[in-house]
Amino acid sequence: MEYERSMRIEAPADVVWRVMSDVERWHTWTASIESIEITGPGDAESGAPLGSGGTAIVRQPGFPKAEWTVTEWRPGRSFTWESPAPGVRSVGIHSVEPDGDAASTATLTIRQTGVLGPLIGLLFGRRSRRYVDLEADGLTARAEELARTASR
Repeated sequence: MEYERSMRIEAPADVVWRVMSDVERWHTWTASIESIEITGPGDAESGAPLGSGGTAIVRQPGFPKAEWTVTEWRPGRSFTWESPAPGVRSVGIHSVEPDGDAASTATLTIRQTGVLGPLIGLLFGRRSRRYVDLEADGLTARAEELARTASR
């Protein structure tokens, strides 16, 4: 199963990145997250709490808690994290690119592979897609709110 959502956000890429990369606060702007607790090292170079090799425990409604490990961290642009489970590997990709002076395009992707990937997609695909959509809508609203507040 793979689902991707891209959206134009009326906020600069650095604002979107700040919201997107602050995973411990996601629960404040999306109903798809109950909590995220960073449990591993951050990005020493940028000072971010999360970075390449970093880990987090993610709790979502209707799913068991899962440990996610950052496999790629491009400060200001994107991060990829993975969560392995018996028979399935989940990969989440979060990226942002500038789209003019005061806007950006963000893309969120969830992918499940492995022997049980197709079954997981059948059982939980609708919920996973809904959660990506909730995250996309919440990210857009929060980043645009911050951009409006900063321009006042």
